[in-house]
Amino acid sequence: MEARRLAVSAAMGLILGLAACSGRSSSTQAPAEGAAASAVDNGANLYSQNCLPCHRDDGKGVANVYPSLVQSPVVNGDPVELAQWVLSGRRPASMPSGRYPTQMLQFGWMKDQDAAAVLSYIRSHFGNSAPPVDAAAAAAARP
Repeated sequence: MEARRLAVSAAMGLILGLAACSGRSSSTQAPAEGAAASAVDNGANLYSQNCLPCHRDDGKGVANVYPSLVQSPVVNGDPVELAQWVLSGRRPASMPSGRYPTQMLQFGWMKDQDAAAVLSYIRSHFGNSAPPVDAAAAAAARP
């Protein structure tokens, strides 16, 4: 039973990885009221295109498979550590290893501004209230 669950999880990871590769990291969108509104819209769009399949609409993830983003210490913690996790798969020290059978997809292909937008989005939604992430923090997180 455990082997079947892991196989299904691996298959889902492959499917989600292919879907993530086809996601667009584009900044072409209708003008919004101010730069802040535009960044939030971009972050929401990027979340929908890349994160939603695993972390879901409500940010709660899938129990024992994909972690919840709701009031997450990792999401609310050091923005550079969060960016390192999302962009290159470097697990933050605050996240216990072995808790989930799946590997976080790496989104290193995102532009720094787009990575900052999606990270800022998750840090201000799902019960989180951390400050936004800027493009410089995303750039600093790259290997």
